[in-house]
This record gives sequence, C-alpha cells and structure tokens, in this order.
Amino acid sequence: MQITVTVNGIEHTRDVEPRLLLVHFLRDSLELTGTHWGCDTSNCGACVIWLDGAPAKSCTVLAVMADGRAVRTVEGLETAAGLDPIQQAFSDKHGLQCGFCTPGMMMTCRALLDENPDPSEHEIREAISGQICRCTGYENIVRSVKAAAAVESGAMQSSAAQQGVTA
Repeated sequence: MQITVTVNGIEHTRDVEPRLLLVHFLRDSLELTGTHWGCDTSNCGACVIWLDGAPAKSCTVLAVMADGRAVRTVEGLETAAGLDPIQQAFSDKHGLQCGFCTPGMMMTCRALLDENPDPSEHEIREAISGQICRCTGYENIVRSVKAAAAVESGAMQSSAAQQGVTA
C-alpha cells in the first residue's frame, strides 16, 4: 500500500506492507532511529511518538493507520533555536543513563508540559507511568521535567515582562 505521512513537518510517501508497524516505518523506511523499539507489547514506552499531536506507542500503530496524519518524533523536538527545554533538562539533570527509554520519555514529558506547564511530582510520575526506565529510578527524570517547566515558566514570565504584562 502507498501511504503519505507528515513526519516532523516533512511529507513522506512510501509503499509499505499493510502489517508494518509505525515504529519500523520510522526507523527503517525514514531512518529516524530516535524512536526506539523495545518490547513489542506496548509495555515499555520506548517507542512513544506523537500522532496528530497526542502521544502514542508506535509499536501498536500500523504504518497504514498513519496515512494522511502528522507524526512527531524525538528528532522533531529540536528547532533551529536549539534543543527543546525538555531535551536540555534531560541532559542537564541527568534524566537519562543508557538512553534507551529517553526518546519516548521526552515525547511523553513534552506532551505533559504542553498540557500542564507546572506539573506536580505526582502528575509527572503518573504521566510516565506507562513507560519503563531500567536505569534511572525515575528521580532524575522527574527533576528534568520540573527543570524544563521552570525554564519555560521563566521564559514566559520574561516574555510577558518584555511586553509590559504582569503575571
């Protein structure tokens, strides 16, 4: 089957097997290897991407189901201005060790911050509860999300101050 998928803002048209998983389409057909394939059972969350703006485990989505839709991967977080605050915070606060779960964690955490700019520790832990990290014990992941939230809050306050708006 031929599908057309917009990935990180770029439209891609490819012929695919109807049974091809989205995670394999991204990794093998588009060579976007940031999305990891971990468990094949949707338990680990290493393969989380955004499908039409919402987090999804790409090991549970067939590539043909993404036809005509928008996908965002961890590679799509970075902009011309630099790393996304969640990427920078994971680096600064040691929210990663082996890095295997990191892309999926970052995508989930970015979605959390977009929905809730100041999440509590409980809300962060709940958001990442569908993902497994075998290395960090989650403490530094939580710190990373809090740090990214603080950076973004400061950026918003700074922007408001520049415009003469008080928060």
